Amino acid sequence: MKTPTAPAPAKLTRRGIPAVIATAALLLAATACAPSTATSQSASSTPAGDAAGSGTGVPALAVNEAAAQLLPEAIKSTKVLRVAIPTNEPPTQFYREGTQDMTGTNPDIARLLGEALGVKVEIQVANFDSIIPGIAAGRYDMTVSSMTPTEKRMEVLDFVDYMQMGNSIAVAQGNPQGITDPHALCGKKVGLLTGSYQLTVNVPEYDKACTAAGKDTIQRSEFQDTRQAISALGSGRLDAVLADSPILNFAATQNPQIEIASKYDFTPVGVGLPKDSGLVKSVSAALAGVIKSDSYRKVLGKYGLESSAITDARVNFAQ
Repeated sequence: MKTPTAPAPAKLTRRGIPAVIATAALLLAATACAPSTATSQSASSTPAGDAAGSGTGVPALAVNEAAAQLLPEAIKSTKVLRVAIPTNEPPTQFYREGTQDMTGTNPDIARLLGEALGVKVEIQVANFDSIIPGIAAGRYDMTVSSMTPTEKRMEVLDFVDYMQMGNSIAVAQGNPQGITDPHALCGKKVGLLTGSYQLTVNVPEYDKACTAAGKDTIQRSEFQDTRQAISALGSGRLDAVLADSPILNFAATQNPQIEIASKYDFTPVGVGLPKDSGLVKSVSAALAGVIKSDSYRKVLGKYGLESSAITDARVNFAQ
């Protein structure tokens, strides 16, 4: 969405190298989705009920031998990829009801990547704002967490695109405040996910446009996951919620008290990898095949996100 005074900015909404730890701490604000309430918990990589390929819980995918040969020696030795992913954000990442099995587009795409590389994927559940320093400290090998590549993030991480998503604005049913685009958020009470790109980058830009137009800035309220923000919206404590489009769009299908007032800024998100670790070579080669596979389309289709498919696994393409 654009206005004559200020265009809506594109969504940029996402180790083991000691030199990047300090820089990583500065990047905690540049995130793309909400953190979970759990931190660094192992989650099963084989949720029950899916048609499993090689025991991963996703459709079968053949090993890409050329990509597997490019893996760093340490991962060739362990045959394990430790992948940091938040939770409590359906349909991108969440626990199956009553279990500790992680499902959603991000865990499943991580598993497809593991199949393509011939390694086991060990999902580590982590708050989103702890992922970058966790990678810097060597706790995780990568993240598949709807993290959008930006120039700032690429100072410490390499990225390979794997799907696309945008921003959505959720409002109370009937849209009583008449919010139709992000510039209508001036002076409104808006729920945002802690550490999200929307909070740290989008809203400051929108505030500048509000001020330039002689309007009040956005009244921000932070939440640890979308369910809390949606609850606050439904109870009248908020005028709107701004977050990643798949999460809010799914919430709107499950909650008759809310609707989507605006969707915009659809851009790719990427797998985040330790800078200059060598992993980017193997992951980019593997993802180039993954996104052309029927398994990739089936995974996205399982969560109603067929339109999020991409055709080019670009490396370090800043949004």
